[in-house]
Amino acid sequence: MDVASRVDGSLVLSADTVVTIDGEILGKPSGRDNAIRMLGKLSGREHHVYTAVCVIDQVKGKVKEGLERTAVSFKPLTATEIQAYVDREDVLDKAGAYAIQGFASVFIPAISGSYSNVMGLPLALVYELLYAA
Repeated sequence: MDVASRVDGSLVLSADTVVTIDGEILGKPSGRDNAIRMLGKLSGREHHVYTAVCVIDQVKGKVKEGLERTAVSFKPLTATEIQAYVDREDVLDKAGAYAIQGFASVFIPAISGSYSNVMGLPLALVYELLYAA
C-alpha cells in the first residue's frame, strides 16, 4: 500500500516470503551464527515456505491477495556442510538462510508444492492474481 500511495495509474505487485518450522518463523538471518542455527534447525526435517502476494490495480480499483504454501524436506546436514554452505553463498538475504535455486538444492530431496514459491515468488499465484485483478 505504501508503494501504491506513491504512484498513480499503476499495477503494483508485492510479495514476502518466510520459512516456518516448529511454530517459529525464520525470516532473513541477522548474521552468520543465526544462519547456521536456522540451517541446523531445518536439517533432516520438513518445513514450510509461505509467500504472501498482493496485486493492486489502481486503474480498476482492485486489490487481490493470495498466500502460497510449500513443504520442503531437507536431508540431514553435518555441521561442516552447514558452515561450508554459509561460507559459499550469501544467505543473509534469504528467508530460512537458504536459496533452493542455488547450492542448497543438493540438500533438498523433495518438495510438495510450488518450486517458484520457495524461490520467493509463486508464479502460478501471481498469474492468477494478475488475471483476476
